[in-house]
Amino acid sequence: MSKERLYLYDTTLRDGQQTQGVQFSTAEKQQIARALDDLGIDYIEGGWPGANPTDSAFFDVAPKTRARLAAFGMTKRAGRSAANDDVLAAVMNAGTDTVCLVGKSHDYHVTAALGITLEENLENIGASVAHIVAEGREALFDAEHFFDGYKDNAEYALAACRAALDAGARWVVLCDTNGGTMPAEVYRIVTEVIAAGIPGERLGIHTHNDTENAVACSLAAVDAGVRQVQGTLNGLGERCGNANLTTLIPSLLLKDPYASQFETGVSLEALTGLTQQSRMLDDILNRVPMKQAPYVGASAFAHKAGLHASAILKDPSTYEHIQPELVGNARIIPMSNQAGQSNLRKRLTDAGLNVEKGDPALARILDRIKAREDEGYSYDTAQASFELLAREELGQLPTFFEVKRYKVTVERRKNKYNKMVSLSEAVVVVKVDGEKRLSVSESMDETGSDRGPVNALAKALAKDLGRYSEVIDDMRLVDFKVRITQGGTEAVTRVVIDSADNQGRRWSTVGVSPNIIDASFEALLDAIRWKLIRDCAPEA
Repeated sequence: MSKERLYLYDTTLRDGQQTQGVQFSTAEKQQIARALDDLGIDYIEGGWPGANPTDSAFFDVAPKTRARLAAFGMTKRAGRSAANDDVLAAVMNAGTDTVCLVGKSHDYHVTAALGITLEENLENIGASVAHIVAEGREALFDAEHFFDGYKDNAEYALAACRAALDAGARWVVLCDTNGGTMPAEVYRIVTEVIAAGIPGERLGIHTHNDTENAVACSLAAVDAGVRQVQGTLNGLGERCGNANLTTLIPSLLLKDPYASQFETGVSLEALTGLTQQSRMLDDILNRVPMKQAPYVGASAFAHKAGLHASAILKDPSTYEHIQPELVGNARIIPMSNQAGQSNLRKRLTDAGLNVEKGDPALARILDRIKAREDEGYSYDTAQASFELLAREELGQLPTFFEVKRYKVTVERRKNKYNKMVSLSEAVVVVKVDGEKRLSVSESMDETGSDRGPVNALAKALAKDLGRYSEVIDDMRLVDFKVRITQGGTEAVTRVVIDSADNQGRRWSTVGVSPNIIDASFEALLDAIRWKLIRDCAPEA
């Protein structure tokens, strides 16, 4: 039985850029476009040329892609021809083979927001689409506020869609612009639209996540018959975001009835890069990845309870709906004071440490974890620190270097502009291969901004580790979390550091001390040691 083709349309570079606090550079847009193309997306919406300098610049240097690159804009304004509308001209001048225009399909918005007649709006839609088609381009029409408009005036909402189709639009995209339509409503309305004579193979769906239903609404639309699905990586988008493609794509490829009924441009092989691409976007945005994100989150396949871990060891399907490797993710058995030996042995195996069932070391490791958590440590998320603790107990922790001493000073002073500034300086003395090495570093970055005492410490520590310096060159700190675990004069500070490298690995380490600098330094040391174990332990 042959499968139907389902087309995927990404609007991360346009609608995703409307997320509060998000602004892509041209180079970042190029990077994201290449990643989307590698994934197998059919359409990549590059932005709105003429709306801002970055979007305009992107189309001048857009990478060559297998995917169809789309420029986004709006239908022509009333009172002028499509050929003489300067806003529409800017979109056409981007030179893309595909053009997507947004227009009103809700009668209230036509009269209240645009201030024109309903007939004028239909003429604007038809003339704009016809102009695109006459220029040899593929045309899409985003029917803005379609679902709200359909509920208020179904006849007019359908007329707007027909105006675009009759003018030659390849796709009419039904937009839940306010994000308030429920999945059952989406299914009913799309079914009625198709029954009214608009073919499903020319319909797309564009949903927003204001009720946390964007993915469900998109799937409901597919169930009803649409054959194009729009969304963004990591669910970026205005207000609460758009339908999340990192959830939609694996659901379409791995879950029935979609996996049996449809094929997309994304192969199962490409799907294994989904987690890394999701985290790449977070790195570009300097955001901490959402651990609980379906499929791609760090906790998506984490099993904390001992009962769960015991079952996972026998058959992963007992508590996992798919194999994590299918989306490039990995199973995690966190360590905490709830852990049993099933969790412990599985986590040790994942770290390459094979310990037989009943080995006395298992009880020692568990006891040490529980004792340290009483002191304020948490190994629930700090997997790398747990591994180092276990290796130490098992006698399998290499000694790469020894920290002999460190010192951090923080100074506040007025600069030459008579402005009060702070500056941190760190001194670290380490012993590597029998030789003492002293390194000094400041916290000032290349822009002249103070990055703080922990940054100064990290730079000083990494400055001269002998033969290990090159190994940690690609290591970077991506998140830094501080928590006070006790109050009053006996307050204890817990610091968790998330690190990453150019191989796509991410790991977390923990440090605890009454002194925040000391806790940070402990977590930093663990992060470096874990990296060295992974990349050069055989030489140690």
